[in-house]
Amino acid sequence: MKTYFCLFFLFISPVLFNQVRKPKSGAKDTMSAQAFIQMVEKSIEDFYAEFSEKTEQQKILDELEKDPIIPELSDEEICKQIHQLNLLSSYKLDCNPINLTTIRFFQKNRRSFIRICLSRSKLYFDLYEEYLNKYDLPKELRFLSVIESGLRPQVKSPAGALGLWQFMYGTGKMYGLAENSYIDERMDPIKSTEAACKYLKKLFDIYGDWNLALAAYNAGPGNVNKAIRRSGGKKTYWEVRPFLPRETQGYVPNFVAATYLMTYYKENKLFPVEIPYYQNQLDSVCINNTLHMESISSVLQIELEEIKKLNPIFKKTIIPESNPKQCILLPRNKISKFIDLEDSIYAIENRMYNTPSLPLIVLPQLNDSTKILEEDNLIDQSVIYHKVKKGETISKIAYKYKVSTNDIKKWNRLRSNKLSYGKNLKIILNEKELNKNSSVPKNMSKSDSVIQIITYDTLVIIYHVVQRNETIENIANLYKVKTADLLLWNNLNSSVINVDQKLQIYTKIQLSKEILVSKNSKKELPKKENETKVNTNKPKYYSVRSGDLFNRVAQKHQMSQAELQKLNPGVNPDKIRVGQKLRVK
Repeated sequence: MKTYFCLFFLFISPVLFNQVRKPKSGAKDTMSAQAFIQMVEKSIEDFYAEFSEKTEQQKILDELEKDPIIPELSDEEICKQIHQLNLLSSYKLDCNPINLTTIRFFQKNRRSFIRICLSRSKLYFDLYEEYLNKYDLPKELRFLSVIESGLRPQVKSPAGALGLWQFMYGTGKMYGLAENSYIDERMDPIKSTEAACKYLKKLFDIYGDWNLALAAYNAGPGNVNKAIRRSGGKKTYWEVRPFLPRETQGYVPNFVAATYLMTYYKENKLFPVEIPYYQNQLDSVCINNTLHMESISSVLQIELEEIKKLNPIFKKTIIPESNPKQCILLPRNKISKFIDLEDSIYAIENRMYNTPSLPLIVLPQLNDSTKILEEDNLIDQSVIYHKVKKGETISKIAYKYKVSTNDIKKWNRLRSNKLSYGKNLKIILNEKELNKNSSVPKNMSKSDSVIQIITYDTLVIIYHVVQRNETIENIANLYKVKTADLLLWNNLNSSVINVDQKLQIYTKIQLSKEILVSKNSKKELPKKENETKVNTNKPKYYSVRSGDLFNRVAQKHQMSQAELQKLNPGVNPDKIRVGQKLRVK
């Protein structure tokens, strides 16, 4: 069997390196099954890919690849360190020749893998410990996810197991992990971790031995029960081990090796490598309506791939509307920007996905090659968006704007009269109807009224006709948009464009409108829909429980960490204590 170094470097060397790197020699990996080797290779490969376009790429790769100084620790020293671990845990790790052999193999041939997992542990281990504590399980079980997935939520085994804890579809469903066209909760770090804790607790209750419980987690209780019968009714893992499947025979030693090295990494000269984000740099925000990640990417100027990596639960780039609300993780410095620009994000969403036939406003020509799409039958019309409120029906909305229910269904591509709370409906209004809907009574004289000018932004499409020698980058710079957005808006898979090709470009312009308002009216202009309302509800408090983290409390109450911090200005998020009262409303 070739070592994973040989396979991995053959794969990436043409892309990432100008020189050929020779694979390092190493002992045969007798303790690992092929599935585990593939997971290790994939984990390291993905890490390299994350940095493939970074300016410090070569420095990072050289640091990861440089020849390690492996400390010469004796068997007695390793066993002493394992004994210290056992003093603090109900999971007793065995220091026997099989485990020692696997530890030494990891020391020499799994160094890059362990260093990457040390870095990723900063994203997940606080979460793991919260749920392990909740179910009164040994904290060492957090290292099980290391050998299952390399701490990568998107990892899928050849057999179909998925996520940080590698749940098969049936087992995941049994423990409440939903799966549909849009989401797979086996990839949700929070839900899959709680499911794994429930499953591990049940397995320990069955076998009363943590090593056998892990064997059953890997091979299934059926295979462990068969091995117990073939062993003559033995009750410990090491007695039953010869009768287990070959992969499971190496499973517990791999777990022991990962636990030892990720605990005593400094003593073994293993140090974390850089990753893009740590847990304390992320925060959550909950989504009101169906939203595409592309809309978030476009407005917040964050790469689509970053959003996907931070939110592995979603199978596609669509965040579906649901109850309770779907929440997504974003870099903390983007959360306040999301809240400030939420209306713009949903405007982009409506324009790009919900209302492709929105009438366009004619703009002055920007240059000789710019052409505007005109629709003569819509010149006298204006478009507004109505946000559906609780209890509203399509007939009520149609009556309010003096349009037909069929028109509303046509403009919004609705198949039925059923409306979702919070959905933005496109309404096409004639200018005459706009005046009828103003707050000025019909019998009001001109002397009783004044003209006010309101200014508002509106989204429009212009069409650019490609000229000779123009590139997609030139055109993006001309209109001050991102190249990625230009490709997305025109369904282009590459930057190749042709002369006379029409490219649609979304842009925002400012318009003004004159309206009549009463001199005596206290409400001269309608309030903006997103204007802050005075919260007349009584404050609501949450009592911190054992294992709670500040950001988890925020998620439980469908709010961002920033919003929770705002309600609790004197609280240090890193130092909350059991019994402490946090305001959550």
